[in-house]
Amino acid sequence: MPLKLRPPRKGKTPNWSIRGTYLGIYVERTAGTPDKAQAQRTITRIRKQIERGEYVADTAITAGAAAPIEPTFAAAALAYLRADGDPNGISAIIEHTGEHALRDRKLSEIDQIAIDNAANALYPDAPAQTKNRQFYTPVSAILKRAGIDTAIRRPKGWRGNKSTSWLEPDQAFRLIDNAYAQDQEFGLFCLTLLYTGMRLGDIVGVALRDLKIDEALLYVPDTKNGEPRPVHLPPIVVEAMRALPPRPERPRKADSAVLPNGAAGRNQADAGVPWLERSPDAKLFRFHAGTPLRQRLARTMEASQLSFPRRQGGFHIFCHTYGTWMRRYGQLDTFGLVRTGRWKNPESASRYNHTIASEEARRADLLPTARRMAQSGENPGNAPPKMKFAN
Repeated sequence: MPLKLRPPRKGKTPNWSIRGTYLGIYVERTAGTPDKAQAQRTITRIRKQIERGEYVADTAITAGAAAPIEPTFAAAALAYLRADGDPNGISAIIEHTGEHALRDRKLSEIDQIAIDNAANALYPDAPAQTKNRQFYTPVSAILKRAGIDTAIRRPKGWRGNKSTSWLEPDQAFRLIDNAYAQDQEFGLFCLTLLYTGMRLGDIVGVALRDLKIDEALLYVPDTKNGEPRPVHLPPIVVEAMRALPPRPERPRKADSAVLPNGAAGRNQADAGVPWLERSPDAKLFRFHAGTPLRQRLARTMEASQLSFPRRQGGFHIFCHTYGTWMRRYGQLDTFGLVRTGRWKNPESASRYNHTIASEEARRADLLPTARRMAQSGENPGNAPPKMKFAN
């Protein structure tokens, strides 16, 4: 029941009283005034105190008031947010109402069945990965913050498809060439992603001050993993950064000159300034993670005659290519990939084990063949029975 005003009780008190529950906090107390408008302002003040976590029940509540009830999920969510918890997905969970909603449930009533039912009610048609990201992960974080460490089983398929696409060297070189042909800075952008494995969200947020080009280092202060990452820049990237020309200046319209359609217009930021001599506060690359940038990559893919399965042909293909190449050509195992700082744990990096054949699998090269057995001295004494083939 929401917070409501109760009228004065004749012969007992001239003041209005307040009763109800807000965000899982039970309130039953006097408003301390016979003025209804003033009492309503008291309710507003109590709501704000509860939202800030500052409300303390009045010791002078009316006789016979109920004892504070057990915290609800909504109250636990509020405490989690006050502790600087990740807000992603929480608003939808708290605003969800209905038979299976968690918001007004006591924490002791929330078990695996309740969580599964609530997730299916809120996201009935969503794939397992979406349910995990938008529901199971925030619910787990809220319950753990409230001191409930029960392991929550995630929906089947929440890890997603382990299938990975990557660029072979000839494909990657063709893609980079076409990116440069489209725009010099976009070409360098793609080249940097290819040879560092950075996520799109990481690279678009770094500033020029984060580039230590003499040390072949790009410092990413904030990554998806929640930890800063020093990114090594291979020589090909350093050379390309030093060689990148200034952003072109566009001519203004003038009566004395006839310009081609589209030639005139606004300059890009820092046009004409050497790329490495811009303000330290300037973004390293001018691009933003959005539809125009993804469409630019799609056009470059098409020009390069490259096609990949749905959801595997975006910017993340550079990450997968980096992981595959570091595994194949850099000869790093799973733990070596983790130590690059690009992946947080071996489980994340293990997907690249499937991009090359293992040493054990390559021992199939030693299996006997008819031609090998015909060679003198090959596997003496271990010749398999002769094989007969039908005509």
